Amino acid sequence: MPIVLDGSSLTIEKLVAIARNNEKVELAPAALERIKVCRAMLEEKLAAKEIMYGTNTGIGEFSEKVLNDEQVKEFQKYLIYNHAAGIGEPLPIEYVRAALAGRINVHAHGNSGCRPEITLTLVEMLNKGVTPVVCTKGSVGASGDLAPMAQAALLLMGEGEAFLNGERLPGQEAMRRAGIEIPGLQARDGLATINGSNVLTAMSALHIYDMERFLKQAEIAAAMSIEALLGNLKPYNTKLHELRGFKGAIASAKNIMKVIEGSDLTTGKMKTKVQDAYSMRSTPQVIGAARDAIAYARSQVEIELNGVGDNPIFIPEDKLTLTGANFQGTPVALPMDMAGAAITMVCVLAERRLNRLTNPALSAGLPDFLAHEPGFYSGLMLSQYTADHLIVEQRILSAPASIQSIPAAADQEDFVSMGLNTALKNGQILDNAYGILGIEFMAAAQALDFRQFTPGKGTQKAREVIRKHVEHLEVDRPLYNDHNKMKALVKSGEILEEVEKVVGKLG
Repeated sequence: MPIVLDGSSLTIEKLVAIARNNEKVELAPAALERIKVCRAMLEEKLAAKEIMYGTNTGIGEFSEKVLNDEQVKEFQKYLIYNHAAGIGEPLPIEYVRAALAGRINVHAHGNSGCRPEITLTLVEMLNKGVTPVVCTKGSVGASGDLAPMAQAALLLMGEGEAFLNGERLPGQEAMRRAGIEIPGLQARDGLATINGSNVLTAMSALHIYDMERFLKQAEIAAAMSIEALLGNLKPYNTKLHELRGFKGAIASAKNIMKVIEGSDLTTGKMKTKVQDAYSMRSTPQVIGAARDAIAYARSQVEIELNGVGDNPIFIPEDKLTLTGANFQGTPVALPMDMAGAAITMVCVLAERRLNRLTNPALSAGLPDFLAHEPGFYSGLMLSQYTADHLIVEQRILSAPASIQSIPAAADQEDFVSMGLNTALKNGQILDNAYGILGIEFMAAAQALDFRQFTPGKGTQKAREVIRKHVEHLEVDRPLYNDHNKMKALVKSGEILEEVEKVVGKLG
């Protein structure tokens, strides 16, 4: 069944299905009717010579310039030309597909004033696999993601470039091969296609999905390390966290104990410390705080996915045109800056547990650096170096972009969100996070191999999955292959999926 875009029911999961799994979409019939009603109102206002920003006026600093009838017809073309001003390599196809779906969902409200042909063409592009080539950089995340969305809008004029079946083609050829009629641009059509923070929001939605799965894997890795370090399990009793009240910490503690269930460590017969280091016993509080931050970011992203991010906005029932700043990316950029910092924080915690696994002074009797003949072999000593490099890069990337505004357009656009910078750096933060967590998983599996007790059902399954990809380190070998395999494994989510098969769904 196609995913119906109606303006109000688009979830992150649905967007992932459209962007990554090429699920078909359709515009809700009621939404199409709203678009038609709004367009009729706009054309009435145009005929009456009512001044409407970006329709019969210039844009930005030129908003006071009123266009004549002939200029109105041509203006949208030059608007798109001028704004298709990005730079860099093409954005991944999944991000662009998600952005197109988000823009269709904005139009579905019937407040954007474009012709229905524009929205329906975007639907066809998604369903027939025509993805605009969009430069990665160039948006300041206010007035919308203008540069990337303008590159996408070039296809509506039979220009630009697109990917089709893995091939990069001129836009007109891609549309021809897919059998999509080129609608051209008339009054308002171009601005209605580009004037929202849809790329930032689309990327953020996919990142939220990945971040949530990452945190569950971070809890599995933590459980493995805690077991390998003979951790005291009292800090993971959910009653402790219920007394404080943070939802994320309660869920995190519950997940850790779910993974450890069945371990000899849960019997109380094994000697443990009265209190472990913070990197162990604070794990539910820290990962829980990240969970809460990302839950807030999810709520903001889903509001934006289903809101009217445009300017101006037309309200047919009131015959009203309102100009404002609903394109402003800050409501998404600010929580997503926090989400990126949350992932970095969880990685810093993971590295501290990695340190305890490899440091003979802290590892509860494990061999130095988890090596079989310490001194002759160095074991996983250098794996920590790699994790540390990645963390420093994450820390640099965790500086918020949402406070980095640089005024543009002769100070007409004198505060901007820089939200696309947020989205781009979150992609890098996540990429590093997969590597860091992969190294903790690898070290935890190595450490558990040295222990002579029955591990938890979840930790045992995680170790089995890891061993399908990376062998136990008996003698020293080049570790870069192992690191890259573990990074790919974490990114794939295979550990999470297999562990959930034996312990049930993690919350």
